[in-house]
Amino acid sequence: MTVFAFYLFAISAITGGLFTVISRQPVHSVLWLILAFLSAAGLFVLLGAEFVAMLLIIVYVGAVMVLFLFVVMMLDVDFAELKAEMARYMPLALLIGLIILMQFVMAFGVWEASEAADGLRANAIPEDMHNTQALGMVLYDQYFLLFQLAGLILLVAMVGAIVLTLRHRQDVKRQDILAQMYRDPAEAMELRDVKPGQGL
Repeated sequence: MTVFAFYLFAISAITGGLFTVISRQPVHSVLWLILAFLSAAGLFVLLGAEFVAMLLIIVYVGAVMVLFLFVVMMLDVDFAELKAEMARYMPLALLIGLIILMQFVMAFGVWEASEAADGLRANAIPEDMHNTQALGMVLYDQYFLLFQLAGLILLVAMVGAIVLTLRHRQDVKRQDILAQMYRDPAEAMELRDVKPGQGL
């Protein structure tokens, strides 16, 4: 049953990731991505990492994907314009991707597993401690600085996403504070002597 569940989750995760990339409709891509996340959560459960699985479902499926659906369905996003902008930077993106792929090949080409790795992994979690508690002890004790740096990187990514998607429409009235501050009161107001019964 475990082997069957593994192959089921693995095939659905690969299928969800593939259709996320090749789907033409953004809403369909988000739905396929939700399937990929749920399948990955199932794989984490099979590995015994229940905390990571629940975190994946609550944070990504429950919050991020719902946010993506609201953005895609409720905002007037011009995806043709975004694809045109993406095509301009495609050669640079392919070059960066090729460099990263070469770095992965160089890193994994000289990778050698230590003989004591299996023993260290077996003794990483004490028997009287749940894996969620052990993960918290490791994450907030030994790797606290790296955890904070990861949060900073996510903050920079969020700000970058806001800057990239910010569009100034010409047909929308916006408040210009400097124009309001520098205006001349003599030109901004006009006093009229309205006689009783005449109106404007």
